[in-house]
Amino acid sequence: MPAARARTIAVYPGTFDPITNGHRDIVRRALGLFDQVVVALAVNVNKRPLFSLATRMTMIRDVVGDNDRVKVDSFEGLLVDFARLRGARFLIRGLRAVADFEYEFQFAHMNRQLAPDIETIFLPTNEENFYVSSSLVREVGLMGGDVSRLVPSTILETLNKRFKKARKRGA
Repeated sequence: MPAARARTIAVYPGTFDPITNGHRDIVRRALGLFDQVVVALAVNVNKRPLFSLATRMTMIRDVVGDNDRVKVDSFEGLLVDFARLRGARFLIRGLRAVADFEYEFQFAHMNRQLAPDIETIFLPTNEENFYVSSSLVREVGLMGGDVSRLVPSTILETLNKRFKKARKRGA
């Protein structure tokens, strides 16, 4: 009888403020490569997200649905430490443009210095989401623009309510 294959676990980190169609595509494609994908929300004290950690986690769960192969969690500190705690040997990073690559390349090399046993896998976004970023979605949404083609429909109502509330406060 052959030995059981070890489960492959990958961590897909980010702030997901908010999750976009590009993020959703990366999760979907990562599931084709790994047994489990942990979508890991980074708690970064240097950033002031538009959405709370709890709201972002709820939005991600709404997007990935009831899939036992996708876990949603948050972490503080070093990503490689979190990956080890989750039993992951792979980090997923999405790439949009050449500018992303330079930053992500540095990030991957630092992680390799810290944890040579953890590999970084780069997945380029699909063509229709090449230009989409969470910061672009926030900027357009806060100015009253239509972001419905940039984000999953399951979270659009949550986004629009938050954008409307933020615009009222700014007025």
